[in-house]
Amino acid sequence: MYKLLINKKTYKNLDVPTLLVAIAISCFGIMNIYSATHNQSNYYYAKLQLLWVILSTIIIFLILLIDYRTIAQYANLIYWSGVGVLLFNDVTSKAIKGASSWIRIGNRALEPAEFVKIGLILIIAKKLEEMDCNINNLKNFLILCFYAFIPIFLIIIQPNLGMALIYLFIVFCIFFIAGLNLKSIIIGIASSIPLCLIIWFSGILKEYQKQRITSFINPGAYQQDVSFQLTQSLIAVGSGGLHGAGFLKGAQVSGGYIPEVHTDFIFSVIGEEWGLIGSTILLAAYGILIYRIIKSAKESKDSLGRFICIGIAASLIFSVFQNISMTIGIMPIAGITLPFVSYGGSSSLANFISLALVLNISMRKYFNI
Repeated sequence: MYKLLINKKTYKNLDVPTLLVAIAISCFGIMNIYSATHNQSNYYYAKLQLLWVILSTIIIFLILLIDYRTIAQYANLIYWSGVGVLLFNDVTSKAIKGASSWIRIGNRALEPAEFVKIGLILIIAKKLEEMDCNINNLKNFLILCFYAFIPIFLIIIQPNLGMALIYLFIVFCIFFIAGLNLKSIIIGIASSIPLCLIIWFSGILKEYQKQRITSFINPGAYQQDVSFQLTQSLIAVGSGGLHGAGFLKGAQVSGGYIPEVHTDFIFSVIGEEWGLIGSTILLAAYGILIYRIIKSAKESKDSLGRFICIGIAASLIFSVFQNISMTIGIMPIAGITLPFVSYGGSSSLANFISLALVLNISMRKYFNI
């Protein structure tokens, strides 16, 4: 039976640098959210984000009280509850900005997919441990694919392709680290091509959504309303130069030219106001955070902890890459937030819960099961 509560000896192993880096990135995010919204909303969004960060930090220490192996014992409950919420969301929710990805709670909205992502990581990690990591057994592989397919399918039909891509990347990375053979990897990649074509031509995606995805190839080839967001983002990032225009001094940002600038396109603010130097420092902070998560995976005392850390690292890597790439026009616009930086309660809370699991695993790496 795993210990439920933390003890003083375990607490001394808390990975403080990792926690401080995440909090520092979040504080930087709050500054940029304020810069993006102060002309229209004053401190409103910045204060809300600060409250989410404070709440998330409190939740971290609550999660640290419980051994991660105890949490993993409820992986099935967490996973299937998440699937149920996704199904409920798909059936009952009205589309917001083209996708039924949100559940309305009063005047707030919750994005279930952010939290189901954690459930997916837990169930895949738990099943792999129960299988003794024998992923190349056909039965085991099909079981794992079954668990991965259900939430991905429910997210695709919303449609929320950005989040579906994160899920796919998480699953791929865990499978790869678990030792999935090259033949299976090639077959998996090859089989995804017809699936993408089915989604593209099935009518799940509306025409304007297709144009939003492909507009990064040639923004000028589409109507102004389709490529406007990307074009304005490119202007903002390009005008930042080496040093940036300075905090609260971005013309594109202050002028309100970039839609969703405080959420999906927050990197436009960073590029314009902090320039290449500020953007590089942010990327370095992400690099440190990802490195320390992978380090926790390598040092984990068991395969369960290792796969959980790998899944969380994969989510962070893909989200950072996709978000920044779409704001500078080298990847399609996919509605993915920049972790710990973009405005959003669901995103902030889910990211900090994920971080709490990593800290939980690293704290207990020296203790026997």
